[in-house]
Amino acid sequence: MDDWTTRLIQDVMLKTPLTDPKKTPDVSFLYVDVSGVSNKTLEITTSEELLGKDAPSRARRIVSAGDVIFATVRPTLRRIAIVPDYLDGQVVSTGYFVFKPTSEVFNRFLFYYLQTQSFMGKMESLQSGASYPAVNDTQVKGQSISYPPIPEQQRIVAILDQAFADIEKTRANAEQNLKNARELFDSYLNQVFNQRGEGWVEYNLKDIVTLKSGTTVKKELEKTAGDIAYIKVSGMSLEGNEKEITTANTFLNGTEINSSNVLPVGTTIFPKRGGAIATNKKRITAIPLCIDLNTMGVIPKKAFILPLYLYFFFKTFDLLSISNGTTIPQINNYSFDDLKLSVPDIETQETLIKKLTQIETSTDDLSFKYEAKLNSLDELKKSLLHQAFSGELTKTEGHAA
Repeated sequence: MDDWTTRLIQDVMLKTPLTDPKKTPDVSFLYVDVSGVSNKTLEITTSEELLGKDAPSRARRIVSAGDVIFATVRPTLRRIAIVPDYLDGQVVSTGYFVFKPTSEVFNRFLFYYLQTQSFMGKMESLQSGASYPAVNDTQVKGQSISYPPIPEQQRIVAILDQAFADIEKTRANAEQNLKNARELFDSYLNQVFNQRGEGWVEYNLKDIVTLKSGTTVKKELEKTAGDIAYIKVSGMSLEGNEKEITTANTFLNGTEINSSNVLPVGTTIFPKRGGAIATNKKRITAIPLCIDLNTMGVIPKKAFILPLYLYFFFKTFDLLSISNGTTIPQINNYSFDDLKLSVPDIETQETLIKKLTQIETSTDDLSFKYEAKLNSLDELKKSLLHQAFSGELTKTEGHAA
């Protein structure tokens, strides 16, 4: 790296011109807000045409095609993009730092530099504000950047462009395979619960289950250890709780609560209030537990329906379809009044449960494989960026397989 130069960002950037659209109230312009950049594709995905009189107070920075913009609000979200030709001379929010590199720095070289762990780590350490973390322009300008001569920058960028294109192609294939695997399981689930086999009996769901809403527990009764787990909606996503509830962060002592509030093993639970209903989060209990007021339990009457069969049914069921409430969705016991379910005999349920469990396990194995692949691609990108900006990137390393 003998021919690399290290300077502060402010020393290799040109000044960004400012504007006040309100001074020309009837002139329209395109405006990019902080939310207008995708941190998945690292592109500007949305812009809004506004009249000067309607300009928000943050609409101040004029950009040129080829500028690199970086959102200083919540900087670790990595909202970084190169300004395309159609936005030349248009306006972006002051929530962006606009990089107008001098002739010493190739804009795509800078674009990749901003994605490195080195730069992002510095932004993370500098950001301040609990609910609205941000860095300021001075902090960004005060960072250093190392760069070789322009021809070498362009060579490095060409390697990264090709490697990242290969990685994104591999990612798209892995994501599609992951989607296909999950859809296969969902398709079989729907097939099972839409059939009406010989001897199947249609019941009102409320006749073959017991519905149990959660309860309020005094804060002083919540403990880090105890004989009864206490589950809130947030606790349904703890590691190990993807299907079965096997652990909790909070516990209760059985002697301090009403035993009627304890749900038995094999209860299906799900959120019953607010936006959490739409997450389609359903779990089955593998330990006795209590649930909070925002959660509902459905206990199967085992003479009619087995716990896992009931759980798999709810996996197919859209909870929002029975919710009420004009502004905040809510599920109550009466929400199930008209819900019917056709159920085979217990032996057939056992057969279907075995088949569904096999397919679910296979799907989970595939999902793990593809998610591991996606994670490895993320690590590959980080590795390539590290090599690129430490002078180690040569020839055409890093193409994804």
